[in-house]
Amino acid sequence: MTTIAVPGIALRPVVATDEAFLARLYATTRDAEMHRTGWNEAQRASFLAMQFYAQQRAYQAYPDAELLLMLRHGETIGRLYLQHNARALRVIDLSLLPEHQNRGVGGSVLAAVQALAGNAGKIVVLHVERHNRAQALYRRLGFRTVHDDGIYRRMVWDDPRSIAEGPAQA
Repeated sequence: MTTIAVPGIALRPVVATDEAFLARLYATTRDAEMHRTGWNEAQRASFLAMQFYAQQRAYQAYPDAELLLMLRHGETIGRLYLQHNARALRVIDLSLLPEHQNRGVGGSVLAAVQALAGNAGKIVVLHVERHNRAQALYRRLGFRTVHDDGIYRRMVWDDPRSIAEGPAQA
């Protein structure tokens, strides 16, 4: 497991018994969208379960990824999924429960990922939905948009040590 040091946050690998937490966390990422549908609770729950399992299957496309849970004071508060390759650390997913957002946790975790990448001479790559407000955080941390397909933006952080090795293409 990668050593990522984040003050006040412990990281541990995801295990099978974490599925209920992961499903709950996923549902929080779609909460605002679900309230706009007009669906009843059973319809929302069915849709969210289907989408959660589809997302889990999509993450299987990254068999070498590190799937980590974030804990604060022993409480599971989010997840960080990372993929390593020769040139980059790819943030596949970074999600926090709503009550832990906007408290510096996401920024601290990303800064630790950047430090890890910088020490290894790598870039950090992530994808974000075009209208996701987390982009402001990513920009503050030095990420820049390198591709926009109208739905998602690919953002890259280039540490000066990684830029010397060539252009960002991860």
